[in-house]
Amino acid sequence: MGKTLVIVESPAKAKTISKFLGHKYIVKSSMGHVRDLPRSQFGVDVENDFQPKYITIRGKGEILKELRQEAKKSDNVLLAPDPDREGEAIAWHLAHALKVNTEEKCRIQFNEITKNAVTSAVKNPRKIDYNLVDAQQARRILDRLVGYNLSPLLWRKVKKGLSAGRVQSVAVRLICEREEEIENFTPEEYWTLTAVFKVDETEIEAKLNKHRGKKIKIKNGEQMQQVLEQLKNSSFVIEDIKKRDTKRTPAPPYITSSLQQDAYRKLNFTAKKTMRIAQQLYEGVDIGREGSVGLITYIRTDSTRIAETAQEEARKFIEGQYGRDYVPEKPRSFTNKKSAQNAHEAIRPTSIFRTPSQLRNKLSHDQYRLYQLIWRRFLASQMAEAVLESTTVLIAAGDYQFRATGSVIKFPGFFELYKNTDDFQEKENLLPELSVGMQLELVKLDDRQHFTQPPPRYSEASLVKTLEEKGIGRPSTYAPIIDTILSRGYVVREDKQFRPTELGQVVVQLLKEYFPDIVDVEFTAHLESELDEIEEGHRDWKDVVEEFYEPFKAHLDRAEKEIGQVEIQDEETDVVCEKCGRNMVIKYGRYGKFLACPGFPECRNTKPLLEEIGVKCPDCGGGIVERRSKKGRKFYGCSNYPQCKFVSWHKPTEERCPECDAFLVEKHSKKQDVRLECSSKECNFWRSIKNKAKQQQGEAVQ
Repeated sequence: MGKTLVIVESPAKAKTISKFLGHKYIVKSSMGHVRDLPRSQFGVDVENDFQPKYITIRGKGEILKELRQEAKKSDNVLLAPDPDREGEAIAWHLAHALKVNTEEKCRIQFNEITKNAVTSAVKNPRKIDYNLVDAQQARRILDRLVGYNLSPLLWRKVKKGLSAGRVQSVAVRLICEREEEIENFTPEEYWTLTAVFKVDETEIEAKLNKHRGKKIKIKNGEQMQQVLEQLKNSSFVIEDIKKRDTKRTPAPPYITSSLQQDAYRKLNFTAKKTMRIAQQLYEGVDIGREGSVGLITYIRTDSTRIAETAQEEARKFIEGQYGRDYVPEKPRSFTNKKSAQNAHEAIRPTSIFRTPSQLRNKLSHDQYRLYQLIWRRFLASQMAEAVLESTTVLIAAGDYQFRATGSVIKFPGFFELYKNTDDFQEKENLLPELSVGMQLELVKLDDRQHFTQPPPRYSEASLVKTLEEKGIGRPSTYAPIIDTILSRGYVVREDKQFRPTELGQVVVQLLKEYFPDIVDVEFTAHLESELDEIEEGHRDWKDVVEEFYEPFKAHLDRAEKEIGQVEIQDEETDVVCEKCGRNMVIKYGRYGKFLACPGFPECRNTKPLLEEIGVKCPDCGGGIVERRSKKGRKFYGCSNYPQCKFVSWHKPTEERCPECDAFLVEKHSKKQDVRLECSSKECNFWRSIKNKAKQQQGEAVQ
């Protein structure tokens, strides 16, 4: 028997797989796609059934030459790109480039890069799935029809270098419309009342709940004063105590979107960084004695399905680590959404017995943190439910009723996995021994003014969640979408939230007027479902493309005639360019605003836009300005730099520490609460400012 050539996408994957296969296999990498539509021309013949013109990607000639030589020397060629549409298309392109007979079983796939999975795949090759290829081809051609027709229109009418994508434009629209909601939002005042009682040595809190049996809403200070006046001489008596057991079920294992969201919230990873590190864990990491091993399953998935072997392994681990009580009666499965590809699995460790602690010294810091996140989520998904005893206490005070709640964990279940971590959010609110008819000793009534808040701006996590919920894009597209809209200057990221630029708003407005389907959420989601139908063999890809193109072409012709020249004036500043003497203008880049010379391209001078925060430098008395690091992270420094080297990651204030007289800095929590902390490392002073945004809004209204 001769040699068999196995072709994968990446060198890391090739290195891991070659370790599992014997000397009769040669494993090579194609370095991704080898053929694509040309960049310098349209590449789609719309008059001939949208026939694509594929060419060898620049720089891939030598790779293909080497692969052809290896293919000639081999008796068999197996194509092993990733198990999705993109991977199937790569396999198809490779088959054409290497003249592999596509009628033969030349395609292998595996969901994880482990010895069992790879050797099993090699023994069970299949034919190339043309439904998957057609779905990828349809997406590629649709994107080309939009991008190569709309982008030149935007260049001519608005500004050179712009682009409009089929999916990215919808994402920009969502961000622009959220900004409109925020700008048009009118805050409404409301008040809450909390009663604090003392029982023995314990204080308990109860919220005002009802008035004469109906839910109570207090809209202003006058109403609150009336309530307080009526409660002034009231006694507070427990009228009812309700106890019941509640169960908490663990979340399903990660899919692509939920991994990106959690990695952003818990690890501060961007979607792009999450996928890059996850790809490393999937393709294989050298862990010592075992060599290079794929540590997690395939990372581009929207399915929560788990292989039976993985479930059984998890159950054995749970029983050995936590005991039989922590193993559910039967393996837990989760419901997928309709569009999920059930051929895939959820993202999970390839072996639950490779614990994060065992791999800590074998992985980089970021690899370890992401692996730990995936490992814990999967293990928790296969553990028993947590059981809590919830207690609700109803307290009567005249015509008013207050409500106190508390809970006790009766059986931790999957909580046990998280009990010593920051992920464990279940705080026990223990109540003392209470009884019906008991009169409570009032310590104080805490009345607070609040204002309703506008919807928050999108973060990476919430944007990915919204795109997924609305059916926009697919697992492999979320990170590229975000990367594109940032790099094109349609949105900027400020304080981890997306804001649209003027450019983004102008482009979206144009597209909404002249190409309503392109930025329509429902239309884009429907098109995604049609791509799924192509994959399932229910639709012909050419029919789907034609149905899209005919109305799109009509909109294009109309826009060309009706749209005049749109000018976006750059905001001029009083900062003079030291190279040519012009007044510099404000531009938007990947990390927000910066100064640029309007004489571009003759003068290419740029510099940071330094925005003063109204605080004096504690070292030299100069102004404190907001700056950006090379990676885009915000920090604060002195305007007299480089003479003054003062810097701070946290926003300095004019306030001084009452204990050591050092300046105080603002620190923000996830709930938008702010605390002032002493900047001195030797001093532990801090004080809380409850929800600064609400405080400022309240001051503005008053």
